[in-house]
Amino acid sequence: MATFTYNYKMFKCFNRKYAFTEQAPPLDVKEVFSQFSDGGSFISADQLRRFFLEHQGETDCTEDDAKRIVENALQSRKGSPEKGGGGDGVSGIGEGLTVEEFFQFLLFDEFNGPLKSQVHHDMNAPLSHYFIYTGHNSYLTGNQLSSDCSDVPIIKALQLGVRVIELDLWPNSAKDDIDVVHGRTLTTPVSLLQCLKSIKEYAFVKSRYPVIITLEDHLTPDLQAKVAELTTQTFGDMLYLPQTEPMTKFPSPESLKDRVLISTKPPKEYLDVRQFKDTSDSEREVGEEGSVSPALSSEADDKLNGSDVDEEGFNPHDKKPDQQSVSQYKRLITIHAGKPKGNIRDHLIMAGNVKRLSLSEMELEKASLTYGADIVRFTQKNIIRVYPKGTRVNSSNYRPHIGWMYGAQMVALNMQGHGKSLRYMQGMFRANGGSGYVKKPEFLLAKGPHNECFDPKKTLPAKKTLKVKVYLGHGWSLDFSKTHFDTFSPPDFYTKICIVGVPADKVDKKTKIIHDDWFPVWDEEFDFPLSVPELALLSIEVREYDKHEKDDFGGQICLPVPELKSGFRSVPMYDKKGEKLKSVKLLIRFQFT
Repeated sequence: MATFTYNYKMFKCFNRKYAFTEQAPPLDVKEVFSQFSDGGSFISADQLRRFFLEHQGETDCTEDDAKRIVENALQSRKGSPEKGGGGDGVSGIGEGLTVEEFFQFLLFDEFNGPLKSQVHHDMNAPLSHYFIYTGHNSYLTGNQLSSDCSDVPIIKALQLGVRVIELDLWPNSAKDDIDVVHGRTLTTPVSLLQCLKSIKEYAFVKSRYPVIITLEDHLTPDLQAKVAELTTQTFGDMLYLPQTEPMTKFPSPESLKDRVLISTKPPKEYLDVRQFKDTSDSEREVGEEGSVSPALSSEADDKLNGSDVDEEGFNPHDKKPDQQSVSQYKRLITIHAGKPKGNIRDHLIMAGNVKRLSLSEMELEKASLTYGADIVRFTQKNIIRVYPKGTRVNSSNYRPHIGWMYGAQMVALNMQGHGKSLRYMQGMFRANGGSGYVKKPEFLLAKGPHNECFDPKKTLPAKKTLKVKVYLGHGWSLDFSKTHFDTFSPPDFYTKICIVGVPADKVDKKTKIIHDDWFPVWDEEFDFPLSVPELALLSIEVREYDKHEKDDFGGQICLPVPELKSGFRSVPMYDKKGEKLKSVKLLIRFQFT
């Protein structure tokens, strides 16, 4: 094991020296090595494969996989006398991995990460059977009132695997083209065409499963026709056009690979102006709880879009829709959207063609108190989109489980910031190979003999227990300067482990603090009894204890519990924004009992 020395200056004159030795294999790793090597000094390819199958649960590990791992270790040992190799790189080399090499292999998350990297869920069910990675106001670069609109956040979201992109469409100032902008605010617009081109270019760089564009439409029929023209010209054969109208069941993600879908409310055909002007999500957002003053709303409208009534007193919405324009636009729509008017329950129990219902986080929470079962039943066939309340003008987010535990497929979050809610979203969609589609658990799709269904507020007995043993962490000395955490001494790390899920399963635990050590060894185990493990996320965060100020951030990751691989796992850490740290990892063992 290598030894490192760190010097810290105190008061610019006193020198404090700290010596550290890289971690040795934990006792549990040594015992497992001894077990599978049959007490020998080396673990062979055959024995390594047996370790993968029996201890790690890697049923798809082949003999060739195990041989390659051993051969790579042997190659790295050649010509290294201190590792047992001779001068010619052959003599003295054992026929397998030493315990130290076995331990080092366990620390490589590329080979020994906590999750499967491939799509493995059934992708042939209707879209309504999946949680879908969904963004809110995907074009905004910052806050909801005055930031720029751009295709850059759209590109970033698609690169992360987001599958639902939201665009708010308004007439430009000349009323002859379409802007993407957060209406009735001071946000600066971006052209629709630019957004569409960027979606086309980046739609499938992360996942081949369908991208859904949700349109918040504030357009005249002529401009709706222009949307239809721009969309069909931009996407061509990538654009999915529904073959049946109306649709009684959504198509599957598998059947929609490499396709782009449109979701919006259908245009109103030959209706009077009062019916034609429907209230959109964005209008409800800015009006909710007085988040935008009437003066600001009016100023923003005049600045960006013009008022609905122009200088000559002409209201574009008074113009009766042209039937051909309506038909062209309506033909684009795969997922018909709507917003509840009146009693929400009337919309939840309404039978008929499949649709999408949009609810704010507050509307969903309020409805769930009385109509929770109706929401679950509705989402078995239809889609619910949940969006942030209007008072979140700084682009903060809500806890996404308020939607997931009732089966809501499109839980929309603002992607441009960071925080715990976004970590939970990222954790959920690390499942299923990062495809952006996660099959809902069967209990959210089932009905009992008396039409009863899952109730997330009901306390259930523990179904299984997740055991999490946190052994050690390393890599901070490579990714951070030696004075990043403490000016005068090495860091004092501890790990916080939380379960996020249904209310009954939520719990926080943490390890002891390891003082003055860049290579902390905790060696602590925690038990998490879970009543609904299918909806649980495991949040892991490393913090650096600070006696006088807020504890410093040392890395985080959120993992979907149903996807966790058992056994010893190398768990990579991410920064606050969700970007992977180069070197920081934890060695953790996961077990289910």
